[in-house]
Amino acid sequence: MGLLDGKVALITGAARGIGKAIALKYASEGADIAFTYHTTSEAVVAELVGEIEALGVKVRAYQANASDFALAQSLAGEIHKEFGHIDILVNNAGITRDGLMMRMTEEQWDEVLNTNLKSAFNYIRACTPIMARQRSGSIINVSSVVGVAGNAGQCNYSASKAGLIGLAKSIAKEMGPRGIRANCIAPGFIATDMTAALGESVQDELIKTIPLRRGGTPEDVANVALFLASDLSSYVSGQVINCCGAMSC
Repeated sequence: MGLLDGKVALITGAARGIGKAIALKYASEGADIAFTYHTTSEAVVAELVGEIEALGVKVRAYQANASDFALAQSLAGEIHKEFGHIDILVNNAGITRDGLMMRMTEEQWDEVLNTNLKSAFNYIRACTPIMARQRSGSIINVSSVVGVAGNAGQCNYSASKAGLIGLAKSIAKEMGPRGIRANCIAPGFIATDMTAALGESVQDELIKTIPLRRGGTPEDVANVALFLASDLSSYVSGQVINCCGAMSC
């Protein structure tokens, strides 16, 4: 018996990286999966759909810009109608547009805040009425250690990830009486397409600062996401779990 048997998970930005790992982990534990993607190729998405279907669960992929409020509302309604309920929401969609504050453009700021933070508001706003009627639900925001500690050259990204923490803590207090939990995962240095763009030498230097002396994997984050989605964490809400190899201790 899987930890998520009978549950339905909606995951934003799940075509690759951390989102993909979470989708596969949830499916392996019995959850039906609805996920969004934006710019990933149809071939890559189709391959992931096939992987999830092979695990014996229902899956639907939806192309969507997560920062579009109206689309999020209609999509959540469509998913609710298709699957019957929404038990887990993972706000994972995210981008970086790094740069020093003195050189950062308004476009760089707005694009990151809209994709990383506004998208979470969009889907929480869409899903909380559904979860409130169910009297249950788990909302998981994928934040970052830089949302906890900040990082030079990433003011926009850090602000968006810090906002996800404040959002989760507020939702935990606001929606707790309706049986809805909200938590954050704050990954550290995780080996994904996003971090690969840093270059090998930069990655090697970062790993030297991590007490466990390795970068994390998307599966490491997915294991934490499984805990927060399952009944194992039924009394955990409003919390931030760092998944960083003691990088941010």
